[in-house]
Amino acid sequence: MSSDKVVETVMVGNYVEMETEGKPNNIKTRLSKFFWHGGSVYDAWFSCASNQVAQVLLTLPYSFSQLGMVSGILFQLFYGLMGSWTAYLISVLYVEYRTRKEREKVVFRNHVIQWFEVLDGLLGKHWRNVGLAFNCTFLLFGSVIQLIACASNIYYINDNLDKRTWTYIFGACCATTVFIPSFHNYRIWSFLGLLMTTYTSWYLTVAALIHGQVEGVMHSGPSKLVLYFTGATNILYTFGGHAVTVEIMHAMWKPQKFKAIYLLATLYVLTLTLPSAVAVYWAFGDLLLNHSNAFALLPRSPFRDMAVALMLIHQFITFGFACTPLYFVWEKAIGMHECKSLCKRAAARLPVVIPIWFLAIVFPFFGPINSTVGSLLVSFTVYIIPALAHIFTFRSAAARENAVEQPPKFAGRWVGVYSINIFVVVWVFIVGFGFGGWASMINFIHQIDTFGLFTKCYQCPATPLPPPQLNITSITAAPPLASGPTALHHHHHHHLHHLHRP
Repeated sequence: MSSDKVVETVMVGNYVEMETEGKPNNIKTRLSKFFWHGGSVYDAWFSCASNQVAQVLLTLPYSFSQLGMVSGILFQLFYGLMGSWTAYLISVLYVEYRTRKEREKVVFRNHVIQWFEVLDGLLGKHWRNVGLAFNCTFLLFGSVIQLIACASNIYYINDNLDKRTWTYIFGACCATTVFIPSFHNYRIWSFLGLLMTTYTSWYLTVAALIHGQVEGVMHSGPSKLVLYFTGATNILYTFGGHAVTVEIMHAMWKPQKFKAIYLLATLYVLTLTLPSAVAVYWAFGDLLLNHSNAFALLPRSPFRDMAVALMLIHQFITFGFACTPLYFVWEKAIGMHECKSLCKRAAARLPVVIPIWFLAIVFPFFGPINSTVGSLLVSFTVYIIPALAHIFTFRSAAARENAVEQPPKFAGRWVGVYSINIFVVVWVFIVGFGFGGWASMINFIHQIDTFGLFTKCYQCPATPLPPPQLNITSITAAPPLASGPTALHHHHHHHLHHLHRP
């Protein structure tokens, strides 16, 4: 226990010194600290919770339509627990690495520790390279998904521009995240982000219940294996938001206190994701199979516009969350990481945003891209690599004996922890990567075949109706439909009206 206390003192010492060094304690500094410099347990909780759910909230009803109600609920609970477990493993490995380094008198004053450095310090360069490749690719596509989500959402407020044009605009807006130095500086953003997702999830729940079930609603899921595993993998992705766990921990004054934070964040997130996904799926059923964004089916109202606007701001914040670790990696690669000038660092970070922007324009498949990223990248980055890294780090009796953090009793000490880790690796490899990867790729390729790359407006209601529907019955029935939940747009309505004229 004594060594633990020494480590904690060293850590706190470093951080206090880092924050207060040479700064007068005036009102400006206090305000800056209040809004800008977050490092408490609460900041970490807000960061984890707001980063975890983000735009996935809008695709979970789509996943429920693929999985069915019972599987949807069970997978959320199961992957929520599994995600919390691997976040705990990452926190243990981080504290182990940092303690070993600080015993060697290494000072992390202007250096942000990242996951690949933890792997390098504990297990060597091959682990570092694999961790770096998976983490960077996942964060790159995580940022791409945020951009696609921005364009997909704003289209439901303003359809004068197509989704691709909105992606250009939001790419430029999101590029401003280069000015946010590190996760210390997300205090006010993470707090606002969580308020926004809380409002949106309860809006979805209440709006779906008030709307009631659509006429002839069908709940046929699960109907196909491909859809079943695609939906399951999207939920795997939902609770795999901790590719930034190490950076969030590093921004804490006392990183040892992180252990249960992710679990507490997950429990709160489940109070948002379960009611909203259940209510929207109950109301719209199989209609969701062709509407991966839940906003598409709810009738337009000031409350919906408010929810869309809040999700846009939140997606900007989450873009920053996903991109900041990439900025750090890039800075380290070009030797700018310890530079004191904020403007120089911001300029150096800009090249990171360009490929993200480009990929969001190439693959605007909101929903299917989540599952693909989940199966091929999240499965390794968030579940398999941390579990294997924990097994290999503590494989020798000496390493287990000298571990800074001993496993908890409730998990069955070392034997229990090893058993859970092996289960996580096998389950995620077979179900998440194997079946999930197969299903997601088939679904993803189907989207490319149906809509094409660089598509202007993915799943927009303005797409022309297929010829069989243009008979007298459908034309007569069109005007009431256009004002209903499918919210067909005015120019489409006008086109049908024009056809109806003699």
